[in-house]
Amino acid sequence: MTDQTPKKLFIKTYGCQMNVYDSQRMAEAMGAEGYVQTDRAEDADMVLLNTCHIREKAAEKLYSDLGRLRPLKGARPDLKIGVAGCVAQAEGEEIIRRAPLVDLVVGPQSYHNLPAMVRGEAPAVNTEFPPEDKFDHLPQRRATRRAPAAFLTVQEGCDKFCAFCVVPYTRGAEVSRPMARIMAEARDLVARGVREITLLGQNVNGWHGEGGEGVGALIRQLAGIEGLDRIRYTTSHPNDMGDDLIEAHRDIPQLMPYLHLPVQSGSDRILKAMNRKHTAEQYLRLIDRIRAARPDIMLTSDFIVGFPGETDQDHDATLRLVEQVGFGTAFSFKYSPRPGTPAFGREMVADEIADARLQELQALLDRQQKAAQESMVGRTLGVLFEKPGRMPGQMVGKSDYLHSVFVHAPEVAPGELLQVRIKASAPNSLEGELV
Repeated sequence: MTDQTPKKLFIKTYGCQMNVYDSQRMAEAMGAEGYVQTDRAEDADMVLLNTCHIREKAAEKLYSDLGRLRPLKGARPDLKIGVAGCVAQAEGEEIIRRAPLVDLVVGPQSYHNLPAMVRGEAPAVNTEFPPEDKFDHLPQRRATRRAPAAFLTVQEGCDKFCAFCVVPYTRGAEVSRPMARIMAEARDLVARGVREITLLGQNVNGWHGEGGEGVGALIRQLAGIEGLDRIRYTTSHPNDMGDDLIEAHRDIPQLMPYLHLPVQSGSDRILKAMNRKHTAEQYLRLIDRIRAARPDIMLTSDFIVGFPGETDQDHDATLRLVEQVGFGTAFSFKYSPRPGTPAFGREMVADEIADARLQELQALLDRQQKAAQESMVGRTLGVLFEKPGRMPGQMVGKSDYLHSVFVHAPEVAPGELLQVRIKASAPNSLEGELV
């Protein structure tokens, strides 16, 4: 009798939401090969590490995780171990040289070849930028979803070449998926129970259709899908925040009042050194236009502290910009060099100075986040419930502003979109009651 037991796949996802989406698609590709996902590497027939190169010491973290997998591989030589994502793209064959337990290495533009690689019908290292669209070769999205919200990649790559960033080298040039294919995937997701879609791209608002349409036009089309109640998008570049997208925030109720718009620094001198191609004043005027279109919008951003050449005056300029804008939350990091980027090799700011600046910036951002959350208390917000909370009878979902909201509502099922009155603010969540 043939063994019909399905093989098990464990995926560890590092980094950004694009990687979360890519991991889902790789799982679907391997699902067509008879693999089912497991939450334990110890139970898996294949372990896939989907890596990110944005965070500090990304390669070192990968090799540390591979070291922890070595005993599993030693006990089960047939266990397949793969490395995917941006570190795979950057390191290529070096990964197998340093960690011979790795069976295959695949970049983010080539993971549609993963099944053939596992079968031994394609090279064990594939970090090419293929001419064909990987989305044409991936299987249809699965019917079973764990949550009523889903990611949908609409754009990949970046042409901005910020001095600190590896994305143009690991993800390639900007490529926009055709609107028709995006719409088809979105309709399929909604038919399968998804009520909220987040459009993804390294520079998502740089998306453009074959007729020259911008992402604002895409959002208007998506808003016409019956049953799609919420639309979000991330991550954006200020230089591609066009009138059509700002007007979409004004006109389209399904587009949530939340915008992640990285600025990185408040100093024009540092912005120029970063090759951001905008000034602090241009960013502030853009924020004014966005808020004029959607006064209740919550803004979030990214900041890099201690970029080479940053002075106390540059740091003070960043603090002033943060004070002027007032962010709902933000991500802030100390600069860490990436080999191959233009800033690599520049003279670094002393660690103790960069650490002190980061702490000062984060303290300010934390105060703004606390104020933003406390401003929600007493308001009634839409909440899309996703899963049970840890307390009996508790459900948790996401507000219009992407806050986690906890409600005692044992009668509520995942996927319900309900009005909730906010009663209290916790450090990273809100508590409410059904209206």
